[in-house]
Amino acid sequence: MGQLFTHPKKNETTIFSQTFKLKFSNSVGVDWRTLGRWLNIEDSYLDIIDKDNSKSDEKAYSMLTKWLQMKDNPTLEDLKTALKEMNRMDLVRKVDEFTKTSNSPVSSKFSANKETSNSPESSKFFANKETPNSPESSKFFANKENSNSPESSKFSANKDLSRVTAELKNFYLKYYGKISELQPLLKAPENVDLMHKFVDLCIVDAAKTQKDAVFSVERKEFLEKQVRYTSIPYSEIFMNEKSVILISGIAGIGKTWLLKKCLLDWSNDIIWKNVELVFYLECRRINQYENISNINDLLSVFYKDIISNFNISNHTVLFIIDGLDEFKYFNELSNPRLKCNYPIVNVLAEIQRYKHLVAGRVYAIDQYQSLYTDHSDKLTIQIMGFNENGITNYVESHVTEENKEIVKATLKESPIAKAMASVPFYLSSMCKIISDSKKKNTNSFLTMTDLYANIFLYFLKIHIIKNNEMIYQIIEMNSNKLYILNICKIAYELFVLNKIIFSKKDLQTFIDFDFDKNENFYGFIERIETDLGCYYQFAHLTIMEFCASVYAYNCLSCDEIMANDKLKSCLSMICGLFNKSQNSLLKFLVELNPSKKPNEKSILLYSILDRLSKSIEKFDDFNFFYECFYESQSSFTDEIKSIVDELNKQWFGWLISIYDGKTSYATSCNNYFVNYYIKSGRKLKRLSVNKNILSDEEKNLLIRCLTNVRNVNFYRPINFEGWKPKDKIKVLWILISDYLITKKDFKENFLPWINLCEELNLSLHDDIDFFKDICEWIRCSNIKKFKIKYRGKYFRNVDELTL
Repeated sequence: MGQLFTHPKKNETTIFSQTFKLKFSNSVGVDWRTLGRWLNIEDSYLDIIDKDNSKSDEKAYSMLTKWLQMKDNPTLEDLKTALKEMNRMDLVRKVDEFTKTSNSPVSSKFSANKETSNSPESSKFFANKETPNSPESSKFFANKENSNSPESSKFSANKDLSRVTAELKNFYLKYYGKISELQPLLKAPENVDLMHKFVDLCIVDAAKTQKDAVFSVERKEFLEKQVRYTSIPYSEIFMNEKSVILISGIAGIGKTWLLKKCLLDWSNDIIWKNVELVFYLECRRINQYENISNINDLLSVFYKDIISNFNISNHTVLFIIDGLDEFKYFNELSNPRLKCNYPIVNVLAEIQRYKHLVAGRVYAIDQYQSLYTDHSDKLTIQIMGFNENGITNYVESHVTEENKEIVKATLKESPIAKAMASVPFYLSSMCKIISDSKKKNTNSFLTMTDLYANIFLYFLKIHIIKNNEMIYQIIEMNSNKLYILNICKIAYELFVLNKIIFSKKDLQTFIDFDFDKNENFYGFIERIETDLGCYYQFAHLTIMEFCASVYAYNCLSCDEIMANDKLKSCLSMICGLFNKSQNSLLKFLVELNPSKKPNEKSILLYSILDRLSKSIEKFDDFNFFYECFYESQSSFTDEIKSIVDELNKQWFGWLISIYDGKTSYATSCNNYFVNYYIKSGRKLKRLSVNKNILSDEEKNLLIRCLTNVRNVNFYRPINFEGWKPKDKIKVLWILISDYLITKKDFKENFLPWINLCEELNLSLHDDIDFFKDICEWIRCSNIKKFKIKYRGKYFRNVDELTL
């Protein structure tokens, strides 16, 4: 190993220099362990380093030295690649600066004497420092000089705005033009050209709040919005400057791509032309500095070399806050009445006095925007992911030629894959899974539960187990079953507490396990290091929800599941685990707990569906029942038939509704239920249609329902494109008083229905001019009873059908 130090490459000697190692170690700070992992240093070595050294800079120095010893021909590019994968572009920039100056005698001497902000002395100073509004702090910022370099300090103190702005723009252009973007869970860096990639994302208005939208409810709202949104041009949003912009989106949808695209466009003078300074801050990194008490100190951590001794208060500044839902003290920030002992909350609250753009999960932004009830200059938008061009471009750019047609065919034919492909996280995952299987298998994504199970098990195989064994071989090992069950138990315990960020103590409350010595847990769970210790979070919250569902299925009774309101959003996935298909990987996740007897599991599905049916009160309740039934892929067993018949005793009976905004996924769930229902010889109570243009899937649903339905309701004119009903209807409702329809359209689209019904309820627009024709058609029909509303009058018998 000693030879590594005697034969470095000529242009890379700085990586071995003492000056470089000292400077770099000081800058890495508490992120030394994370960097060590990216440099492929085993956790056992990092644990030794942690125990042998007390200060972060010493630990970083030891880690760097270890890497230089173990790495064959280490280079600066290797180090910078690891830093990019950590998303620490500021450290990449520092490496470039250090390598320019570390061989200079002057700079080395200066560096040896200069105290950095990460030193114990400066940390102590920041902890006790007065706020910037106090006379003492103002005096400090105005007069502070570096004792070792008066000329340098004098220049820094008088640094003009144009220079700071130029340096910020150069920084963003250099490090965010093309970035190594980590795909959640799969951990594969993708080189993303943000200058062009972003145009494939859809932005929509999101002013309406959804304060209860969390986890799968968030997914449901996303799918519903997906079928009815109108995209807003990027230029329309960001060319018109707003003092507050709130950006929401489900996990993995592309919010960070959008923010970094904004940074690039500001740097190129395309947007925000009246904004002098833009600062980008990530909440997951802000979490490490909870004792910072003012904005200047916060900026000095992330932009120290650019804004040293520069006061931003007299300039037009815009702050970009990324990942609001990841902020540890989000509840305290969004509820000012709550007491918080950490100064960083007040710092983020102070940022609200400046122009700012905040991005986060839908539920977080919905809760946060309650702070802006009286703010008129505010824009709230939602990211909807890739449009069709974006999906096509992603497949073309990220899938090999031999697999492109397989991927495209699966995304086209699987309703679930098609619906979720607009989300970059799911699209990336599905492309990798389909490519690895090398065959079209739409059954892999037949249900939402199938989709999550495929992603979970693929990640387990590739990134945790790390071998070429088949899934069934991996699951045969009891140790792997226990591993999965432990992960799922942790997810469940945290999910029901709505705890996204958690501590090591929290983990050990749920399970007796030494996480520091078992790095495999760090695939699904991320460990984040701070000055005050470590905290943890699941790598992706949708996987956390799926794991919670797996645990509930394997370990809880129906009473325990239904009694917990937090698990309502998991019910469809819990039901989905009852899928008995031999073509589904779900079968490997349902036998994790040998203590739960098979008959308990068979009763569980029936009990959940029974309770759901008894709680039905509105349209959404029907759709949720159909979703749970669909996810289970069950047939009409005797138990299911008894549930169905019990609800039919109610006055409303079973209802199928078709309306604007209903997702293709919900329609698939409806179709699945109706097929079994009609085949069993049962008659639907009611079909409701409030949509004038139907998809092929909706047409199939309507036609299937009409073979055996009692009541049919139409709430707007509809074109059936030549199709005619042929089965008798008990009661027909045509309630189109808000729509002016022609005689031709009425005759073609509604008369065939009138001729097949026993009872008619008709409401017409006052301005139609063919009422007499309608009267004549009704006289010639077999209608036994009718009620017609026209121009404020009601007609109930043939004799009244005259004006």
